Amino acid sequence: MTSVNVRILLLFLVGSLFSAASLRANEPAPISAAIDKALPLLARAAAGSAAERTCFTCHSQALPVFALAAAREHGFTIDEKVFQAQVEHTLTFVKGSRQRYLDGRGTGGKVDLAGYALWTLDDGKHPRDENTDAVIEYLLAYRADSPSWPSTSNRPPSQGSHFTTTYLALRGLGSYAAAEHRAGAEKRQAAAEEWLLATPAKTTEDHVFRLRSLHYLGVDTAEVISAADALLALQRTDGGWSQTADMESDAYATGTALVALAECDRLEPVSAAYQRGIDFLLKTQLPDGSWRVTTRSKPIQKYFETGFPHEKDQFISTTATAWAVQALLKTTPLADAAP
Repeated sequence: MTSVNVRILLLFLVGSLFSAASLRANEPAPISAAIDKALPLLARAAAGSAAERTCFTCHSQALPVFALAAAREHGFTIDEKVFQAQVEHTLTFVKGSRQRYLDGRGTGGKVDLAGYALWTLDDGKHPRDENTDAVIEYLLAYRADSPSWPSTSNRPPSQGSHFTTTYLALRGLGSYAAAEHRAGAEKRQAAAEEWLLATPAKTTEDHVFRLRSLHYLGVDTAEVISAADALLALQRTDGGWSQTADMESDAYATGTALVALAECDRLEPVSAAYQRGIDFLLKTQLPDGSWRVTTRSKPIQKYFETGFPHEKDQFISTTATAWAVQALLKTTPLADAAP
């Protein structure tokens, strides 16, 4: 064997070792373990918030429900009582707010909260009823002169983007609009599509929900690919995404980006870019099973404990943990597809 061939063989062996190490880092066992550690924390946060407050919250009801529902679909064991209790908690809140929605007043959080509530009920398999109809009528009437649904909150990253608010409204209409709402829904969807195509995204949150909205509306594939590529271009060298250009990568931005790219059929979970994102999440998960993200929103309610770690950072950290879990779940088989 020549010296050149020996060097080639050595390079091949070294490369194989690195490839094997990379695969071991992302094999199902550590990913499953990471998910299993996080799920009880999300259930605790949801139950703790419901015990302390009668209101529905996006961070403590919606996002845990999304993660728990997805985990169940992928064959993970969840606390079914807590899951159902959050869906019921959400329905109770919507029922109690029904007249406010019919009057066009809505509740605190406006369209953001209304959209997240409908998404929660949808993930909980709640059927259309007079309560969801009231929310749909509110969404159709809200700022009817606007091509989008503008956000009225300034609680970044999860509230404050017009793209997020618009997606939540579009998803709500898609899930619960009845036949009598069809004409109004189609009119607002068409206006939103024009706005989405004409309006550039700035933050990662903007990019995530602009992409999700374009995909949800079924616009031209080239536009969806362009939006997805713009989001993918924001991936950092550490494998994660940051909320803004001057911030460090975190689990919230990374989780939302990975889930959006996967659900919009632009990034396969087995792809190198997705796996780099998974590596980032696995490396940054804390021993207790959570991901900590520092809040940058001004508090609008008196501080209270839900049982989730990180004290005054717990609401955004709960949200980030829920998105991180959903991103990890994309790499695992659905329960029906499991061997």
